[in-house]
Amino acid sequence: MPSCLPEPPLAALASASAAASDEQFLLRAFRSFAETAGSLEHAYAELRAEVARLRQELEQSTAGLARSLEENRRMRQYLDHILEGLPCGVLVVADRGEVSRVNPEGRRLLGLAAGAGPLTPSELPSLLSSELRRILQHARAVAGEWEHEVCDPSGQTRWLAVRHAVVPDPEAGSSVGSSVFILRDVSEHRRLEEAEAKLRREQALAEMSAVLAHEVRNPLGSLELFAGLLAEANLGGECQQWVEHVQAGLRTLAATVNNVLHFHSAAENQCAPIDLGQLLGWAQDFFLPLAHRARVQLILHNRLAGFLVPADRHRLEQVLSNLVLNALHAMPGGGWIELSGRPVEQGTGAAIVVADTGPGIAPEHLQAIFEPGFSTRAGSPGLGLAVCRKIAEQHGGKIEVASRAGAGATFTLTLPRSQNPRGEVTP
Repeated sequence: MPSCLPEPPLAALASASAAASDEQFLLRAFRSFAETAGSLEHAYAELRAEVARLRQELEQSTAGLARSLEENRRMRQYLDHILEGLPCGVLVVADRGEVSRVNPEGRRLLGLAAGAGPLTPSELPSLLSSELRRILQHARAVAGEWEHEVCDPSGQTRWLAVRHAVVPDPEAGSSVGSSVFILRDVSEHRRLEEAEAKLRREQALAEMSAVLAHEVRNPLGSLELFAGLLAEANLGGECQQWVEHVQAGLRTLAATVNNVLHFHSAAENQCAPIDLGQLLGWAQDFFLPLAHRARVQLILHNRLAGFLVPADRHRLEQVLSNLVLNALHAMPGGGWIELSGRPVEQGTGAAIVVADTGPGIAPEHLQAIFEPGFSTRAGSPGLGLAVCRKIAEQHGGKIEVASRAGAGATFTLTLPRSQNPRGEVTP
C-alpha cells in the first residue's frame, strides 16, 4: 500500500546534518582541550618538582657556603691569634709599598704603640722612615737573615735580625705579591757573644799574667834574699838607705805578683792552724822598713797571742800586705798606720784591723773598691782589694771597710776560729 506520509523537506535534512557535524567538532575540540590541559598540568607538576629540587640544592649550597665562611672565619681568627702571639715581629708590606699589618711584637720592636689593630695615620711616618726603608730594602736584597743595629725612641740601642719573604698573588702571578718581613730582637744574643768574647780575652790575659807572675816570682825571691843579706850587713849611711829602698820596691813588686797569682789561681787553701798573734808580729817586722821609708808610724795592738785559726798563712800574709801597702800609698806625705787584732763573738772568731790617717775613700767608691780592676791610682792593676775579699771568703770570713772623706780608712778582716773538714765554717 502506498504511504500516505509526506517526505521531509531537503532543508530539514541539511540542518540535521549540520548540527551533527558541529557536535562532532565540539567533541573533538573538547577532547583536544582536555588533553592539552592534562599536558599542562603534568608539565606544571614537573616544574614544581624541579623548582623544589633546585630550592633544596640551593639551600644545601647556601648552608655549605655558610659553613665554609664560618670555618674560614674561625681559621682566620686562629691564624690572627698565632700572628699576634708570635715572639717575633711580622711586618706586611703590599706590592705598592703600603704597610698593611704589624703584629704586637713588631710594634714593640719598631717603637710603636701596643696593639694589633690597623695602623693609624700618626704611626705611618715612623714605619716609613728613611732608616726603616733602608733596612727593609737591604733585607730584600740579601739572602737569609740580616742583622742591623737600630736605636729606638727611648735612645736604647738594639740589634734587629730581619728576614724577607714574598707571598705571591695568585691572580697577578708569582712575581707579584706582598712582602713579609720577620723581625727578631737579637740584642741579648749579641750581648752574650760580646760577653763571651770579652771573657775569652780576659782568660787569655789571665793565663798570660799568671805565666809572667810565675816567671817573675822566682828571681824576685832571690833578689829579696840578697837585699835582706845586704840589710843585715850594716853598710851604714847612704848605702843602708839604698838597701831599704830596694827592699821596699821588691816587697811592693812581690805583693803585685802575688796578687796576680792569687786572683787567677783556682788552687784550694793549704789550711793549717796558725797563730794570728804571730802573724801580726810578722807583719810589724815586715812592714817596718817600708813605713820608715814612707815617714809613716806603724803602731801594733795585738790581743791575738795564741789565738789559733785554720788558715793558709801565705794567703793571709798577702791580705795584710795589700792592706798595708794601700795605706802607705795613700799617705805619700807621712802619717800613721794602726795594725790591731782582737777576738770577736765570744772568741768564736777574730778581727784584724788596718787603719790609716790617709785622705779616706769617697762615698761613691765604697761599694766598688773590692771589685777586680777598680783603682783610684793611675796605672794600678786594681787587684789588691779584690784578692783580699777572695781570700777572706775562701776562709769563711769577710772583709769590710769604713771611711770618711779626709778621715782615713779602716779595713776589718774577720775570720772564724774553726772550720769543718770540708773547709766550711762550723756554727
